[in-house]
Amino acid sequence: MNQKVEFYKHNITGADLDLVKKVAGGLFLTTGQIVAYFEKELASYLGVKYAVGLTSATQALAMALSCFEIGPGDEVITTPLTYTATLDAIEYVGAKPILVDVEKKTGNIDANLIEQKITPRTKAIIPVHLYGQMVDMKKIKEISDKHNLKIIEDAAHCLEGRRDNFGPGQLSDLAVFSFYATKAITCGEGGAIATNDQKIYDWFKKARCHGLTKDVSERYNTSLLCYDKDFLGFKANMSNLQAAFLINQLRWVEENLIAKEEISQKYTSSFQTNKNIQLLAIMPGVKHARHLYTILVPNLNRDEIFNQIKKNGIGIQINYQPAHLLSYYQNKYNYQPGDFPLAEQIGASTISLPLYPKLNYQEINYIIDTVKKIIKNTA
Repeated sequence: MNQKVEFYKHNITGADLDLVKKVAGGLFLTTGQIVAYFEKELASYLGVKYAVGLTSATQALAMALSCFEIGPGDEVITTPLTYTATLDAIEYVGAKPILVDVEKKTGNIDANLIEQKITPRTKAIIPVHLYGQMVDMKKIKEISDKHNLKIIEDAAHCLEGRRDNFGPGQLSDLAVFSFYATKAITCGEGGAIATNDQKIYDWFKKARCHGLTKDVSERYNTSLLCYDKDFLGFKANMSNLQAAFLINQLRWVEENLIAKEEISQKYTSSFQTNKNIQLLAIMPGVKHARHLYTILVPNLNRDEIFNQIKKNGIGIQINYQPAHLLSYYQNKYNYQPGDFPLAEQIGASTISLPLYPKLNYQEINYIIDTVKKIIKNTA
């Protein structure tokens, strides 16, 4: 008999809801002291000086590019194996995404291929920490220093991740995080940036509220209501309600990561000897954030396997169809199949399995047994 196993279940608890209820019963629902407290806790967890709460990671990426005055005529290097939001942010500011193929072992951008794509128009690199494994940031940092480029980490998958004892935001100009519904901590929709640069921090604090010199809480708490505006900002400020969802989740994030790691190890031990399944490698020095667990079935009909697993009640996803093969980017930049072969190979063969702390042993075993049975019958 088929079981029903959801692709994801969030980790919101009664304590989170109690805090949200308390905030909702107060006066200040928009950006205020609850957001400021969350930002302080997030920066402490990440080991950086500053964090700024925002409405989404996508908006944060676009704002970061604006912060560095990147726009029409400029180029930004990133990966094709990512969610469309990474490229979209570059498009929003009028710059051009320049894509670099990925490492076969990890799916992350191949840092060794970046320099050949740098031109006088290149202004920044956006490495994406795919599935929760950090890119080789030491190598990226060497390249950026050599060519005077900005680094904006897309760490939407990688809140808990580390590599070579560095975390997101520590070797770059800033890192961007997502608090979307399926992320390690969530408020439904939300995001943040983390940085060690006070000028970047100050800019984001103003930019998220239209570029005004005083945010709403400062205007409320001062007798003089006048404010000024010296640049065109955004409407992207995190609310107290969003922050209230996140504060306690952040305290439990490492414990939840232990649970995700145990599930991942169970998957790995069950699939690593199957000749019809390939697994992406975890590189030395990596603490994996375990945002997604993906298997690759490069020699089989991925779509048929995907549909059969779904029919057995298991929630699964494809992460990702390479962004350059989406119609918008194909039509605009004339990308063709074969332009980034390794990204395309992974994109055509990947299946993301359920991975979250609330999975129980019965569900995990059902997923493993079902996947193995379907692959055996398909091979």
